[in-house]
Amino acid sequence: MSLRVSLGEVHVLVVVGVVVAVPCCLRVEKKAELIDSETLSHLKSYKYSSVDKSYISNYILRHYWNYCASLMPLWLAPNVITLIGLIFIYINVLCILIYVPDLVGPGPSWLYFSFGAGLWLYSTMDNIDGKQARRTGSSSPLGELFDHGIDSLNCTLGGLIETACMGLGPTRTGAFITMVSCLAMFFSTWETYHTHTLYLGYFNGPTEGIIIAVGLMIISGIYGPEIWQKTLLDILPVLSFLPARVGNTPLRDVFATIVALAFFTAHLPFCVYNVYEARKSRHQPFLPTLKEWVPFVWSALSVYIWLDSPYSVLLSENHLVLFALATSFSFGRVTTKIILAHLTKQPFPYWTILVVPVYIAPLLFYWLPSLGVTLFTGQFELLYLWSYAIFSFTYFMAWARVVINAICDYLGINCFTIKTSAKAD
Repeated sequence: MSLRVSLGEVHVLVVVGVVVAVPCCLRVEKKAELIDSETLSHLKSYKYSSVDKSYISNYILRHYWNYCASLMPLWLAPNVITLIGLIFIYINVLCILIYVPDLVGPGPSWLYFSFGAGLWLYSTMDNIDGKQARRTGSSSPLGELFDHGIDSLNCTLGGLIETACMGLGPTRTGAFITMVSCLAMFFSTWETYHTHTLYLGYFNGPTEGIIIAVGLMIISGIYGPEIWQKTLLDILPVLSFLPARVGNTPLRDVFATIVALAFFTAHLPFCVYNVYEARKSRHQPFLPTLKEWVPFVWSALSVYIWLDSPYSVLLSENHLVLFALATSFSFGRVTTKIILAHLTKQPFPYWTILVVPVYIAPLLFYWLPSLGVTLFTGQFELLYLWSYAIFSFTYFMAWARVVINAICDYLGINCFTIKTSAKAD
């Protein structure tokens, strides 16, 4: 007896599976996280701690941020300011879909200036929401969770905007620039969990990184994204002494190399060092913390295999935007679980159901096709990607609602409005 299932029936089964899986998985993870009064009791003793050694932040932008914060009406909740910043990023993504859906362009000059404006406004909102909280007496642990949760969502989206700005297209380089911020964000969140302090160095992503990205977008607005296809020798002929292989490297590849080196030689080592010192000061072993990397490294390798697979249509048929949107919510779930565990003094969370589709993808779109199994065609992969996007968005929003309501009820606060008692304090 043979069982034949049409592709249309598979589509229906996948969609039904997503709809059924979301509430079931939400109940499982909610129970696993024990969002109860005993867990939430740690929120009342939590104190936010951060260190920012950036000279630009401390001596230049601090005055700009203070001024912008002073313009905010006192009735405006800090979390609304945070959310407004993310909206600017989503407007940029919408502009990508309308004007440069191929992520190459060129688009109109104003588009690239709007990318820079959107990213700068996002950064501004991200830096004044805490100031608004102190102005209105509405600071709370929820603000940190909401703020850094929004930052997590922006990781892939900000990278996607850079990809479009430089005309990288749905290529390996474009995918790398789109996803690399997730690496930095994860290890910063891991570092904060163990050190209990958000550490920003003399040169950091949220300040200098944003400034560089905005500068790239302004350059693209002036010269067009084609500028990044030029080589080092095209821009600086005085570098003719360089080996031909180096001198003829396109600027976009130079940029990607610099980003990779900055992460592996500066950001990651300092995160590890700070955690080591924090654990040492508390007479705790350091090596066991490294196993906390395993699920994330596994997901990062899975993403790489999926994107790099010769059998995948994700890049060849230009689905990088959809992929970035889907992974923004699954990655956001990874980091917000760590942040919540930090706030409530819970064990380090190793995994979330939202990374499971990423774990499965290499099997479906690399290993099985390499063995001659051709069931999982490009059409099926696109359906899989859409299902992943719907699942990650729906699940993330449902989980966020559960957690936000639980924290608000316990602390007696509102998420998007300021209670009168808070204003009066």
